Amino acid sequence: MYRFVACLLLAGVSLIAQQTKIVVAGNPGLAKDIQAENPKVKVVSVSPNAAMAEVADADVYIGNITNAEVRAAKKLKWVAVMSAGVENVLFPKDGSRDLQTSNIIVTNNKVVQGPEIADHALAMLLMVSRDLHRLYANDQKQVWDPRNYKGIELRGKTAVVVGVGGVGSQIAIRANAFGMKVIGVDPEDKPFLPFVDHIVKPDQLDTVIPEADVVFISAPDTPKSHKMFGVKEFDLMKKNSFFIAVSRGGIYEMPGLVKALDERRLAGAGVDVTDPEPLPADHALWKFPNAVITPHIAGRSDMDAGRMTGTIKENVHRFLDGKPLINVVDKAKGY
Repeated sequence: MYRFVACLLLAGVSLIAQQTKIVVAGNPGLAKDIQAENPKVKVVSVSPNAAMAEVADADVYIGNITNAEVRAAKKLKWVAVMSAGVENVLFPKDGSRDLQTSNIIVTNNKVVQGPEIADHALAMLLMVSRDLHRLYANDQKQVWDPRNYKGIELRGKTAVVVGVGGVGSQIAIRANAFGMKVIGVDPEDKPFLPFVDHIVKPDQLDTVIPEADVVFISAPDTPKSHKMFGVKEFDLMKKNSFFIAVSRGGIYEMPGLVKALDERRLAGAGVDVTDPEPLPADHALWKFPNAVITPHIAGRSDMDAGRMTGTIKENVHRFLDGKPLINVVDKAKGY
């Protein structure tokens, strides 16, 4: 009897798999792997521009779906976004909210890229705090000049981490390891974190900025966090402090950063994310030698691709088995 019931259950799972269609946009390697691991599933690999032709009868969409595709999808149950940020699919610039208001589950890759982005954030801080930007310029000219060196010791300094999620918590761990006091800014109630001194809500941001020797921006870009670090916040930063942004350029006001550097309030800045992005060739930020600019690549490393695709593959198995998905996004909050 038990064997008969088990066979029925397996047959049911097999039938579900045979009826499941997964559209993978812009990642043929991942599509091939999913198909190999799930031979009974129909996996369709498409370029993002060609996804509309396949989305109508899709059960799963992997990639950055558009609202037009959401409207065209009649069976869609789950959208898997490859990145940590989901603002482009939940809050597109045209103002449409089809995915956000639907019953479709959205997952992302939060936490997955935390280690490399945190490494990148500390690398940029070390470059400007240890005066390496100036010394590297000398290297290019084959100049040995130890004069006027202005290295800063991080031990005993205060870091304010705006967004203590998958990336921000990793930044906090590294800052704490350097002997820094860490203050977090986050809308969520967090459990005890031994590497964070204390956490305040976003409406208290202005009260902790004057304490910061370095501000790290690691928050998601949502309607509530967009441009939360404005000209006023840059004006509150202490003399010779540092500013590091590695999550989204929409969190901070670029004119405020340029002003703070131009007035020499900041000793240096490191930004992997900007608004606009890409940063135009004639933008004022390029002129500052103590501004380290990288082209939104902080999340890349020798390990990130495996973790990112691993999360998706695990969720595909969970979806087919009827189990809860991991990394489910709160669509109202945007993260």
